Amino acid sequence: MSADRLLSMLLLLQTRGRMSARRLADELGVSVRTAYRDLDRLQASGVPVYAEQGRTGGYRLLDGYRTHLTGLSEREARVLFLAGLPAPAADLGLAAEVAAARLKLLAALPAALREEATRTDAVFHLDAPGWYQEADATPFLPLLVDAVLSRRAVDVRYRRWREPQEVDRRLRPYGLVLKSGTWYLVAGVNGRAATFRIAQVLDAVVTDEHFDRPEDFVLREYWAFHLADFRARRHTGTATVRVSPRGRERLADNVPAEVLRAFEATAAPVGDDGWTEAVIPTESTGHACGELLRLGADVEVVAPEELRRAMTDAVTALARTYGLGRPAAGCCTETVNKQGISPK
Repeated sequence: MSADRLLSMLLLLQTRGRMSARRLADELGVSVRTAYRDLDRLQASGVPVYAEQGRTGGYRLLDGYRTHLTGLSEREARVLFLAGLPAPAADLGLAAEVAAARLKLLAALPAALREEATRTDAVFHLDAPGWYQEADATPFLPLLVDAVLSRRAVDVRYRRWREPQEVDRRLRPYGLVLKSGTWYLVAGVNGRAATFRIAQVLDAVVTDEHFDRPEDFVLREYWAFHLADFRARRHTGTATVRVSPRGRERLADNVPAEVLRAFEATAAPVGDDGWTEAVIPTESTGHACGELLRLGADVEVVAPEELRRAMTDAVTALARTYGLGRPAAGCCTETVNKQGISPK
């Protein structure tokens, strides 16, 4: 709306000082012609905006002029907690509201505090996703945001890990959680709270059904319980392993934190060569095998026998793949013979 844009222009001039028409236009996402027209409208309404000529000129407010008309809208007030999180706010479809709310908050601060807030903003940045992973595609996230805020039920088609993989559910959204760059929906379904990965939502439609969250539901408390329960269910077995000194140094980069803690808590030296034996928690045999193979020859599985066999099978398969008795891909027989190796 043009009235909102005029207020934003006024607050920009109040918080930034002198600004050119081009810079104002870029900040507000309008043409330079529209910016000039809005400046004329501000002047006509009695706001003391004046132009300074020259290379460093621009538009500014009369010294000492301040407006207290910040006028936070309902949506802007809702997103105040995201004011320092521009990327998550963009994921939620609330980037514009966050920018507007932040601008109005800055305008309401005294000059000294405004400068301090601006300096702080310039030296902190949140990048939620972890290394070596892409952020999930979450096309239904803005729709779910509206459903959470309006407390309306949502019919979704969801892809899960067990059969049948695709299921239809009516969810009553209680809240949203951003965990390591991944968005989750906590919702009521069949009389209990459950967690859904938003990237797994294949389709979603907001319904006309309104609901109330349970009075005793607290999102932070639910999430803490969910994480503790996940960790308890995640590791269903244990393994005894021996690790070389170099392998011990590499553990932190190759196993989860809880596995590392268990290793350090049970570690005991074996022999005179610096190797250490410890008991660690494990998930499935296949998962544990893949995790430990990252350490290569710096780890040996002592028990259980099933995991030891899985490691043996994996190493044997690798030896067959990279064995010297087999020519490398693209290598001709003549070249192999010149190296003194007889192909099988």
